[in-house]
Amino acid sequence: MTLTSDLRTYDLSVQWDAFEYRTPIKFGGRIVDDVTILTVHCDVLTQGGRQARGLGSMTMGVTWAWPSERLDSQQTLAAVMRLAERIIDDAATNPPSGHPLDICMQLAQRRPGLADAVVTDLQLPEPFPPLAILLAAAPLEAALFDAQGKALQTSSYNLLGKDCLPNDLSVYLGDEFAGLYLNQFVRSTPQTVMPLYHLVGALDPLTPEQVVKPVGDQLPEHLGQWIQRDGLTHLKIKLSGEDLPWDVQRVLQVHAVAEPLTARRQTRPAFSLDFNERCQDEAYVLEMLDQVAASSSAALACVQYIEQPTHRDLKSHPENTMHRVAKRLPVVIDESLIDLESLLLAAEQGYSGVALKACKGHAEALLMGAAAQHRKMYLCVQDLTCVGVSLLHSASLAAHIPTVAAIESNGRQYCPAGNEELREKFPGMFDVKDGLVPTACLSGPGLGY
Repeated sequence: MTLTSDLRTYDLSVQWDAFEYRTPIKFGGRIVDDVTILTVHCDVLTQGGRQARGLGSMTMGVTWAWPSERLDSQQTLAAVMRLAERIIDDAATNPPSGHPLDICMQLAQRRPGLADAVVTDLQLPEPFPPLAILLAAAPLEAALFDAQGKALQTSSYNLLGKDCLPNDLSVYLGDEFAGLYLNQFVRSTPQTVMPLYHLVGALDPLTPEQVVKPVGDQLPEHLGQWIQRDGLTHLKIKLSGEDLPWDVQRVLQVHAVAEPLTARRQTRPAFSLDFNERCQDEAYVLEMLDQVAASSSAALACVQYIEQPTHRDLKSHPENTMHRVAKRLPVVIDESLIDLESLLLAAEQGYSGVALKACKGHAEALLMGAAAQHRKMYLCVQDLTCVGVSLLHSASLAAHIPTVAAIESNGRQYCPAGNEELREKFPGMFDVKDGLVPTACLSGPGLGY
């Protein structure tokens, strides 16, 4: 059935930008000090004759999406850039029509073949990982959703009901979801404000004494300054997963800095702990929690959830269950989440939640958010050190998923240059006050930016 809200045709164009980080970030045993950003412009015509230009943008975080042992980051970046251009050319040459969700689902079927062709063309020694394929397609997906909303002069999140998307979720997620519709799991308007999770990278100084070489750019130089300047209450702590004493001390040290500063505002800090797959097994996580508790029960009480402790390939590592950890705290998959099968497998293995990311594609994020809510799983939304439009997209996604309580905004710490163009237009989204981000400003047409 053709609807007037459906996209009939669309023209696509591509823009690449690059920025240096003000300070490096370390996670998963790797160091990143720059970023390449892909932006897609999408000029659409709807079946009802409405026209608009949509925009989708994403940081090409290949260190996270493709942590190869045989290719360096420049090689994986070149491959992802090539694939992104192939995906966009394919969509422009053979464009499906319809709702953006259905368009994205159809285009997704063609991506593996395009990825294989890039592997052959570049003579790569390994195939594309699923995350890298999702990353390459993410800007196009965002641009399609954004363009539809702008053409119809309403929020894209308001176009997910039966009137614009007649299919129920069983079409995308199977019989378990028969009779359920996407708009039942997505807010039509964003939350007004949300707490910000500030990243504490493995290289980040916590105190003045740990600042070896000041950046000198008027931004905070250590965690204590960030907390005081921005009124932070939520901290995401990157951990080693391979050095138990260091991990324990890192949590205790962060708590020692944060607790007195947040206590002045009559609150206590909230932590998430991110191991980026580095733990050998569940026992490591349990021992770390026990040791933190033995030193400071107050520090352990600040931990809200734990993220991706062990290897992302759940199918190849069935021994890495999380049942015991999940009895103590929510434990979510991040790198493991690539489709519904991976979500269901994670639940079987003891994971109690999932982390959604705009960098995996807007369609995937909406569907996995619905599946997780239906199964009563813990939900969070994280960014990929997003800057500019990609950060606004990530925040918009978080603000429209009902059970998500906070957002991330790492780019303001590590790559503020990428935010300059939008800082005045979206005050508060890049300069945080009282630890909160004013997500109400993302209520405009399209994806809100």
